[in-house]
Amino acid sequence: MDTVITAGRVLPRPSAPVEDGAVLVRDGVIVAAGPRADVLAQAAQDASRHDFPTGTALAGLFNVHVHLAFDTTLEMLTNLESSAAEKLLADARSRVHQLLRSGVTTVRDLGDRGHLGAAVRRSFEGETAPRLLVSGPPITVPGGHCHFFGGETASDNDIRSLIDANAAAGADVIKVMASGGQITPGGANMWESQFDARQLRVVTGHAATHRLPVAAHAHGADAIEAAVEAGVSTIEHCSFLTGPREFDRREPVAKRMAADGISACSTSSRNWRVIVEKLGDEVAQAMYGRLPWLEEHGVRLLSGTDAGLAGSVFDDPAGALELYEWLGFGRRRILEIATEDSAAGLGLAEVTGRLEAGLAADVLVVEGDPLASLAALRNPLLVLAQGRVA
Repeated sequence: MDTVITAGRVLPRPSAPVEDGAVLVRDGVIVAAGPRADVLAQAAQDASRHDFPTGTALAGLFNVHVHLAFDTTLEMLTNLESSAAEKLLADARSRVHQLLRSGVTTVRDLGDRGHLGAAVRRSFEGETAPRLLVSGPPITVPGGHCHFFGGETASDNDIRSLIDANAAAGADVIKVMASGGQITPGGANMWESQFDARQLRVVTGHAATHRLPVAAHAHGADAIEAAVEAGVSTIEHCSFLTGPREFDRREPVAKRMAADGISACSTSSRNWRVIVEKLGDEVAQAMYGRLPWLEEHGVRLLSGTDAGLAGSVFDDPAGALELYEWLGFGRRRILEIATEDSAAGLGLAEVTGRLEAGLAADVLVVEGDPLASLAALRNPLLVLAQGRVA
C-alpha cells in the first residue's frame, strides 16, 4: 500500500528544501521525495493521502543519548532501585511513546539495569515505535559512575565478560564510563578518569570482536584524550573538564577525533537555559562553547539530551536544539545535526536520517517551517517510524 504525504515544504535534506513537495512511502521505505507533481506521478491511484499545506516534512529526529530507566525527577535513582521490573518496563515504554510523539524516530539508550532497553525493544515488536539502539549496563569501576546499573568491573577479564553478556543480550553499542559523573554519590568527580587508555583499548578491542562500537562517557579532558587514543566511536558529553568550572580544550585531540571519525554528543537537554542562568554567560560560554569549537575542528556533532536525568524530559527536542541557536549555529545546520549527521555518527547513514529513496520511512511533519523557527518542531502533525504512523 502506498502512502503519500504532501506538504507546503519538504526537506529531503535540510540543505535542499523543496516548496510544495511530497513524500511517497511503500512498505516502510521511501520511494520518492521532492516536488509534488514528480512524486504523485509515481504513486498508486489508491494511495492513502496525508496533506499538510502549511506544514514541513523532514526526516525523523534523533536522540542518541537517553536513559529509559530514569523518570526525570530528582528521585530517579531511588525510583529505579525501588521499582519492580514490570513497572520499569511499563514506564520505559511510556517514555518511548513520548519520544515518538515528539518526532524522534531513532533513539539510543546508553545505560540501563538488567537489559531494560532490550526488553523494551522486544515489547514493541509488531507495534509502532522508534528505532531503538541499546547498550545495556555500562562498564564502570567498582563503586564508579553509574555502578547501580550493574556494570562494575575490576579487571580486564571482567570487562570482557560484561561486553560478552551485553552482546548476548542484544546490545548495539558498548558504553564505558571513562570519567566520573555527577549523579553517583561517592564516585569519581566528573573530570577524573576511571580508566586509562590501555584499559579503554581492552574495551574497544573486545567490543570489536562482537562488531560493536563503543560510546565513552567522558567529561574530563584526560578521559576524552584516552578514549580517543583507544578508538571509541562516540564521546558522550565531551566537556574537556579539568576541575570545577575549569576547561582544557585540546586541539590535537579534536583534530584526531575529526580525522578518525569520532563523533561528539553534547547530551544537553532543554535545561541548558537553567544552567546559563545559574552559571552566568561567561562560564556557560566556556562550557557550551566546546560545541562550535568542535564544529570548527571538523568533529561530527550528534543530537542527544541525556533524557531521564532530573529535568531532562523525553518530549522536547526543540528545547534542546535551541542551545545550538544560542551558540550561533544556523537552523539548517542544527537540523542536519538532529538528522543526517546523527545518522552518520551511529553508522545509519544508509538506513535513515534523510528523505531519500531506499531509506527507511522515518518522517516528521510539523506545522510551520523549522528553517524559519525551531519552535515549529514543537508542533508535530504526523510521525512515521519505519513507515508506520505513530
